[in-house]
Amino acid sequence: MSSLCEMTATDLRHMIGRKDISPVELVEASIDRIEMVDSSLNAVVTKNYEAARKAAKTAEKSVLDGEMLGMLHGLPIGIKDLEATANLRTTLGSKLYADHVPTTDLGSVANARNAGGIILGKTNTPEFGAGANTRNLVFGATGNPFNPEKTCGGSSGGSAVALATGMVPLASGSDYGGSLRTPAGFCGVVGIRPSPGIVAAETRPVGLLPFSVLGPMGRTVDDANLLLQAQMGPNPHDPFSTMFADELALPLKGADLGSIRAMLSANLGSAAMSNDYRKIFIERTKMFQHHFAYAFIGDPDFTHGDNAFEVLRGVNFVAAHGDRVRDHRDELSPNVVDNVDRGLSYSLADVAEAHLQQTQIARRWLDLFKEIDVVICPATSTTPFNHDQWTITEIDGVQMETYMRWLAITYLPTMALACGVVIPCGFDNVGMPFGIQILSAPGNDRLVIETAKALETVLAQHQETSRPCPDISKLK
Repeated sequence: MSSLCEMTATDLRHMIGRKDISPVELVEASIDRIEMVDSSLNAVVTKNYEAARKAAKTAEKSVLDGEMLGMLHGLPIGIKDLEATANLRTTLGSKLYADHVPTTDLGSVANARNAGGIILGKTNTPEFGAGANTRNLVFGATGNPFNPEKTCGGSSGGSAVALATGMVPLASGSDYGGSLRTPAGFCGVVGIRPSPGIVAAETRPVGLLPFSVLGPMGRTVDDANLLLQAQMGPNPHDPFSTMFADELALPLKGADLGSIRAMLSANLGSAAMSNDYRKIFIERTKMFQHHFAYAFIGDPDFTHGDNAFEVLRGVNFVAAHGDRVRDHRDELSPNVVDNVDRGLSYSLADVAEAHLQQTQIARRWLDLFKEIDVVICPATSTTPFNHDQWTITEIDGVQMETYMRWLAITYLPTMALACGVVIPCGFDNVGMPFGIQILSAPGNDRLVIETAKALETVLAQHQETSRPCPDISKLK
């Protein structure tokens, strides 16, 4: 049954519908894979095996009885440990919630269940999602499947690792400054950052700051899009949740790249970027840029993007975690404390200026797409680092001003409210996965997903750009 773990979610769903495989078989294959490899990776931190087995038997009976089946019927799913799951421990990666068991699902989790998804377990995350290294004080670090001593990225790192190693065919994630996109890039999988409102985020601490979004992860664009279809749905507690979603419900097709206009940007004009990754990006884009209507080298204008991100993130963290830092500082990870302390240091004038800067960035980003369709850039700024570090402090000898600064390649698009997809693009110079982002204006989700699907097909045709796969035998 281990071969089931290598199949795409879309193929598995078709096989379940044709009665070629049973959901029971698939769940057992996933459990076997977790038990085989996760002791060396630490991706699935709370198991839900017995409930999943029970759900699989129910799903099998529905197939045999000829009932209407949901789009995820019988598919095992990993749920990021920031997302509430009814009757299943949800720690948020924090010692303060080490024994927390919610009574209800987060809306997007409930939607996935209602579509027939089977929750197999919770995937590891840094505390409250703070930081792009999946490491916390409850479960420890999650290793990269291509080198378990390296980071898998974060904060959706456990989900990315579970996907890359075939523990689950689908997994959920969330993204603020790159929490979904960075681990997708580091682990060789696909992550979709939807526009605000596509997947309702009804528990966002500051409801009118739309930068944090929920989204799907998979091993292919089709798979990630399948989960996105299930996650979508309005929720009145998220004021953005009805935006842009309707056209995404239509069947997905690959874009005609010959009609797509692309800007190729090695660092979005101002993001920290290692010389190695800049070189790799330039070399890889030369291999596929001729497929587009036209593709040119250029940079968006993200003037003041670093300041806007760091100040507004500080506002969000003070609102969400200020009381926790005040009352439990010694029990929290350094990234959470840093974000809150940094936020408290800003004045009202600082916050007002950051809002103005972010608004200007978002408007310039919108204007950019009067002339082009997508921006393509690297998914990360450098190769994965050892996970015993909390973060990257320097790139090519240049000191990072904050623990977040190396993430500018993903957080700058967040300031523009961009939608985007990360897809694998071969290995980097030290044998770790290399990924690229396809980005566009908010509301262009269908365009960006269909462009990613078409480009994924092109990349799969070349050994240098095809999706990297970890050696499972070395992880047993």
